[in-house]
Amino acid sequence: MLESEKVYIKKAKSGNQEAFGALYDHYLPSIYRFILLKVSNRAEAEDLSHEVFLSAWKNIPGYKDKGFPFSSWLYQIARNAVIDFYRTSKKNIQIEEAPEEFLKINFTGADTLNLDLETDVLKKCVSLLKPEYQDVVIMRFIEEMPHGEVASVLGKSEGAVRLAQHRAIKELKEIYENEIKKYKYNGTTTHEA
Repeated sequence: MLESEKVYIKKAKSGNQEAFGALYDHYLPSIYRFILLKVSNRAEAEDLSHEVFLSAWKNIPGYKDKGFPFSSWLYQIARNAVIDFYRTSKKNIQIEEAPEEFLKINFTGADTLNLDLETDVLKKCVSLLKPEYQDVVIMRFIEEMPHGEVASVLGKSEGAVRLAQHRAIKELKEIYENEIKKYKYNGTTTHEA
């Protein structure tokens, strides 16, 4: 969270461009990474990120603090922008092209995975999840957002997010096992994939 975030938000709601610029500078890398993992194209991710912040600037006078970081509101806007992007482009979600530095994963708790997954295999496996599960995995394990904040972004209860996370991890494990079988069947290893 940005130090003095509430002060910046209050000033930005009053039309202060510098205050909004500080919010933009702080949150742009996270929002961009989220979008890039969903659209897999740097140019499209940059365009969508700018659209998110343009929308945020236009709508910030109506922003209401619901007890979550400002980033939750930005992630809601980003998620809607990605949905609109796919609704209009009708492309398949592919994150195979995302750079490795964007896939910093920190799995914790009961739903853990064997983290010796190769980055390429992991990207492919996540891309095969349904969009809601992708959102949960990215927000929880890459962005390290708490369940409550993910729930706020997705418009669901914390319990629903926990259930989606459990199901996403279970499905991710199954996809991973199938991918490994494909590599073994084709006579390749994950290092060659």
